[in-house]
Amino acid sequence: MDQIREHALSILRDLDTINYLAIATVLCCAWILKKLVDIAIPWVTARLAPGWRLRLLPLIPFLRLVIILGSALLILPMVVRPTAANLIALASIFGIVLGFAFKEYATNLLAGVVVVFEKPYRPGDFVRIGDAYGEVLAVNHRSLRLVTPDDTVVTIPHGVIWKDPVYNANDGKRTLMCVATWRLVPEHDSVRAREILRDMALSSPFLDCDRPVSVIVTETPLGTRYALKAYPVDSRDQFDFLTDLSVRGKAALLAAGFTCATADAAIAPAGNAGFSPG
Repeated sequence: MDQIREHALSILRDLDTINYLAIATVLCCAWILKKLVDIAIPWVTARLAPGWRLRLLPLIPFLRLVIILGSALLILPMVVRPTAANLIALASIFGIVLGFAFKEYATNLLAGVVVVFEKPYRPGDFVRIGDAYGEVLAVNHRSLRLVTPDDTVVTIPHGVIWKDPVYNANDGKRTLMCVATWRLVPEHDSVRAREILRDMALSSPFLDCDRPVSVIVTETPLGTRYALKAYPVDSRDQFDFLTDLSVRGKAALLAAGFTCATADAAIAPAGNAGFSPG
């Protein structure tokens, strides 16, 4: 036991030779740089086109990782005798302690590093993880924070990527697919109904005119189902876009004499919007 203790102490520099001021300076600079990254990049992206927001926001977790690793590389030689044997021994001790004492935390930290490089989600993406769907606000070292449509902030550990699927609606792109659905009684002119819904969508102020608009028709026991697939100008407009499609689509169908399927009042209203992870 004494030999292990002596070996551990031999790895570290003498306490009176450690430059504590330099260590404190590095830590302060790292903290300031992290705050600058957290504040400056969102501030800049808020004043640029939507496409730049999705290009720059993913840099935040990567820059945080660079700051942490850079700080560790600067501080390590100040407290450890910089020999190959000492560094290997220190890494082994750190790995063992981290593995036993902070297993779940270490798992989430490792998953966070994987997220930085594989990018299953990034700030600005709209994702569904488990029962939570919303925009990713931040990708931190251990977890991500997303805000749901009802303005609830959800914190999810990165370790979820090992066991649960992550549905990414826009995957770093400016827009995403939205799907609005209606059900009508089977006895009607389907061609005319499709034309009405398509023309209605093309007049939406939220529509991205560079992306396709399609209306898919299927027969179900609850009536004829119409699914309108289109893209908003910006992913943040999706809820306004779905509301606009649902309300005006239902009004246009009723004005043209179509009847919403009710199936003895067991069916949802004709205008029903939904999100498609695709």
